[in-house]
Amino acid sequence: MTSRPVRHLLPSLIAMTLASAPALAQEPQPNVVTPEACRAIETDASRLACYDAVFGRSPSDTRAADAEASAARTSLDQQQAAKAQEPEQGEERSERRRRGAWFRTDDPMLQEALANAGKGSLLDSRWELAKDSKLGVFQLRGYKPLYLMPVFWTSDKNEMPHSPNPRNTVTEPQPLDNTEAKFQLSFKTKFAENLFGDNGDLWGGYTQSSRWQVYNGEESRPFRETNYEPEVMLVFRNNYSLGGWKGRMAGVGINHQSNGRSDPLSRSWNRVIFTVGLDRENWALVLRPWWRVPDGNDDDNPDIEDYIGRGDAMLTYSKGGHEFTVLARHSLRSGDKSHGALQLDWGFPIHRSFRGHIQAFHGYGESLIDYNHKATYIGLGISLLEWY
Repeated sequence: MTSRPVRHLLPSLIAMTLASAPALAQEPQPNVVTPEACRAIETDASRLACYDAVFGRSPSDTRAADAEASAARTSLDQQQAAKAQEPEQGEERSERRRRGAWFRTDDPMLQEALANAGKGSLLDSRWELAKDSKLGVFQLRGYKPLYLMPVFWTSDKNEMPHSPNPRNTVTEPQPLDNTEAKFQLSFKTKFAENLFGDNGDLWGGYTQSSRWQVYNGEESRPFRETNYEPEVMLVFRNNYSLGGWKGRMAGVGINHQSNGRSDPLSRSWNRVIFTVGLDRENWALVLRPWWRVPDGNDDDNPDIEDYIGRGDAMLTYSKGGHEFTVLARHSLRSGDKSHGALQLDWGFPIHRSFRGHIQAFHGYGESLIDYNHKATYIGLGISLLEWY
């Protein structure tokens, strides 16, 4: 690889990232652009949300929608209780149950209220859960954070990646720098909407994160690791309360993650991921247990679950343009198989077009090549899109 001075490479990378961000994140962003940029957005809902962000309009208060949904549910329960008291013949009762009359309503007002529970909440803003929040299919939306970190430092370089599979173990040390650059691109799109009445959306997502040894001129500034993560998810709207939190969503998806490299550096795995999402005011909590699909005898990383884990939990607080996120995962095992990681992210306003971003990670699996390598990482840069 031909080397170039860092002062030329970094501005170019920043420019490319900024230029590509609007196409990847067409959904509302809290402190993004100017009125002129909003005018160019074609989708009505996204354009309106853009203007709201520019002129400081606060997100919708979910209490009214939740209260209407609660009242609708109470009314529906009362109607069903009254019908249960009515005498009916056996054949008529069987027909009623066959049609599912106990679990639905034909009242349009009740249907509308139930379908819009949680409208304007944090999770609704990302997953278009409420009936009136849906923006249609095959439009790009933001997914995971979109950022560029010119500074990404580690306490312990992984110069000899290894795995229980001998063909995936490096035998000669790699000359690496402790400081590199990291950037991530991520987007999703909806393939199908309302697969089950007015609920159930099919999404496809893609995330790519890279670690670039941009300061390692002696080794021609190689990309140390890039992880590719396509996935498909079926997401449902929920409406329940749990200790002051509102259950908003549940989903199941198929996830593939790999680094696209040859042996001995190849790493990959496939998972079935289950998702439960709750929120309250400015908080959101997403729980994701998963099951790894077995990979046979040619497994690049047979013990990956004992390091990256069998599930994760993400807690987010978003207010005033600031966003704090804590992501924790664990192997859910004890003894020698007890491993995990903790990641903290803080996005904060510094410009109308982007935010500052600080990331701290400690534990195993910051990337796939480091799945069984424990270290601390600190990153500093800018982001164009956070979690919310």
